[in-house]
Amino acid sequence: MTARVFGAVDIGASGGRVIAGVVDGDRTTLHTLHRFPNGAAHREGHLRWDLTGLYAEVLAGLRSLATAYPQVESIGIDTWAVDYGLLDADGRLLAEPVSYRDSRTEAVLDQVHAQLGPEQLYAMNGLQFLPFTTVYQLAAERLSPLWDRAAHVVLLPDLLAYWLTGELATEETNASTTGLLDIRTGTWSTEVLALLDLPAGALPPLQRPGELRGTLRPEVLAATGLPATTVVTAVGSHDTASAVVAVPATDRSFAYVSSGTWSLVGIELDKPVLTMDAQRANFTNEGGVDGRTRFLRNVGGLWLLQESLREWKAQGLRLDLDSLLTEAETLPPGGPIVNVDDDRFIPPGKMPARIAAAAVRNGHDDPQTPAAVVRCVLDSLATSYALTVRQAVQLGSQEVDTIHIVGGGCQNRLLCQLTADLSGIPVTAGPVEATALGNVLVQARAHGAAPETLEEIRAGLARTEDLRRFRPS
Repeated sequence: MTARVFGAVDIGASGGRVIAGVVDGDRTTLHTLHRFPNGAAHREGHLRWDLTGLYAEVLAGLRSLATAYPQVESIGIDTWAVDYGLLDADGRLLAEPVSYRDSRTEAVLDQVHAQLGPEQLYAMNGLQFLPFTTVYQLAAERLSPLWDRAAHVVLLPDLLAYWLTGELATEETNASTTGLLDIRTGTWSTEVLALLDLPAGALPPLQRPGELRGTLRPEVLAATGLPATTVVTAVGSHDTASAVVAVPATDRSFAYVSSGTWSLVGIELDKPVLTMDAQRANFTNEGGVDGRTRFLRNVGGLWLLQESLREWKAQGLRLDLDSLLTEAETLPPGGPIVNVDDDRFIPPGKMPARIAAAAVRNGHDDPQTPAAVVRCVLDSLATSYALTVRQAVQLGSQEVDTIHIVGGGCQNRLLCQLTADLSGIPVTAGPVEATALGNVLVQARAHGAAPETLEEIRAGLARTEDLRRFRPS
């Protein structure tokens, strides 16, 4: 059997990659061809992403892909959720997209809830309250001078796909994070669109993972050297949706933690859970590949560590994360715990001081050293992971016998062991590249190169991926 190649564009809040996924029988091998940094910066009055710059990096990565694997068949794109770009009637980007970490939504939360209360919104969209969800961002956007010129609201992975193909569409798993989708019908919510005075045509039509988005524009072919037969295929374009595809589970009795800048902690269900108890627990019902429901909570993530390291570097401290983790592991248990979901941790800047202040507010001692701050973050994350899994099991009425930690956090041995200890449930760590694997395998399946069901895909990964297991101590 000849190996087949699919390209994954995988962009997170701190960096992106263009990856070749080589599918050979039941084994998929990833080759990272191009890496690039990402981060929001203050410009034009807001914290914004440089999406134009990211697109240039994507093209550079696709040039490397074309050189290394000229037989590539398809490209899939995934990014973080909720953020979007505004296009005018001619398809031009009006401004670089505002980041979800910008504070602009603070002024409109009460206004939105005065028209549609949190209970009503939950009944419509099934989402946990997060102050940066797209519905609140658009309410703030209506006050901007760009609003009257906007013809299209396009989520970021779909905007990159538009620049590659010229085709406008909205992939369903990412649409489900916006607060604009009707959880019961799977279509754009007329009530929420009316609240925003947003014409239905402003939101591109919905598309399922695995559907063909389009062929590459001539300009893209010329810039990258990709063959004219290369297509863009919709994948789980919310990176967590792709990551959950690649959970190496052998049955449905699992919980997952997609651990990166954010931690997405939950279970996979066939139907959403829209009870008042689920709303009070601030659980969300997001769309998964094949119509599954990702019943989860957004939990604070490795952002707290990333920002702490950035702050220490700015202070001139030469600190290595691996050494800090080793030192943190020697510290005794029972140290300070903070609420990693605290909104005060959302903006960038001075993270160690904010963590210390949160510990003191909770009645704990101030973590005095960088290693103590790291241990505080990991203890706090593991505590939140364990609590969230217990709540998901209760609210979703689904038993769990394994917690799968995928993504960058699965490399953190201390975090994995703490999660097993605090939850009392065995933890399987890996794959670290779950998002890219899920992206590639959804493409491969669409083109006849991977198994038809998620269960078969996951079983194959369980056989072939290098996984580590942690038992409760």
